[in-house]
Amino acid sequence: MSKISYLAIPPELELLYWSGLQSGDRYVSPRIRIKTGLLSKEKLLKLSQRSLLPAISELWASFTSEQRASWKSVDFHSVKHGWRSFVSDQSRRLKLGLPGTATPNIYHQNLIGRIVISAPASEILISQPHPYSYWTSHKVSGKKSMYELVNIVESFVLPFKIGISYKSNLASTGAGSYAKFYADVLYLYQGQNLHTNLELNFDLVHDWTRLDDTLASVVGRVVSYSLYISCYNVVGELYFDNVVAEHSGLNWARDIYCQNVSQGFTRAFYQVPKHWAPVIMPNGSGYDSIYGGG
Repeated sequence: MSKISYLAIPPELELLYWSGLQSGDRYVSPRIRIKTGLLSKEKLLKLSQRSLLPAISELWASFTSEQRASWKSVDFHSVKHGWRSFVSDQSRRLKLGLPGTATPNIYHQNLIGRIVISAPASEILISQPHPYSYWTSHKVSGKKSMYELVNIVESFVLPFKIGISYKSNLASTGAGSYAKFYADVLYLYQGQNLHTNLELNFDLVHDWTRLDDTLASVVGRVVSYSLYISCYNVVGELYFDNVVAEHSGLNWARDIYCQNVSQGFTRAFYQVPKHWAPVIMPNGSGYDSIYGGG
């Protein structure tokens, strides 16, 4: 087997090269391997029979223009498209064996974050730090399953807005119980490191709703901030989605749509922080992402 350390593919040969070859795991055993051979007509037929798209397409065709517009209104992509958001949601419903179709909801779509607290636990605290500079994992455009490290620099400019959609079904277990989403903002003033909190308090029992608040100014210069979801002296469940941490005209929250709130990164991506990391998580408490379609 030939071994090389670097390969430069002429632009005119890239299409031909990638049509027959593909990269293996470049972190464990870097290699170039042949793509799976062409599928026979029989295999193609079996694949098409297993596809969910024909059934989803029939459902979409039966929708009224108002129904399609409602799916378009909840599409979280930059270019809104009702069909794409419906396919994503309905395929998950079918895989889970759920009947019917979901009702589009402005507060949450498809996967949502879930926090569960049961005895002996009565609290949980999870965090998403936002220092001035950190690493994230981004999908490589045009590649099916390739990701790359991207260094993020948050140049902070006020105002700072936080927001979250939530649904709660919690019960108090003692004095001082609460559930909230907040940002701990670190700023410098006259040589001192100071903190201020921007808080959104959850009702212990509430159907889906949305909370937002804005920090307009601080006396000094903002250095960094951390987002927290905290529940104290409560048991039950808390659901959340559509997280906002907006400054400088951008939403900097990671995993905004709660596709995998507990995701961690390993191997070559070890320096990428978890979307949400546990700070306090006793036995009986936990968090994950689940399907939240109605």
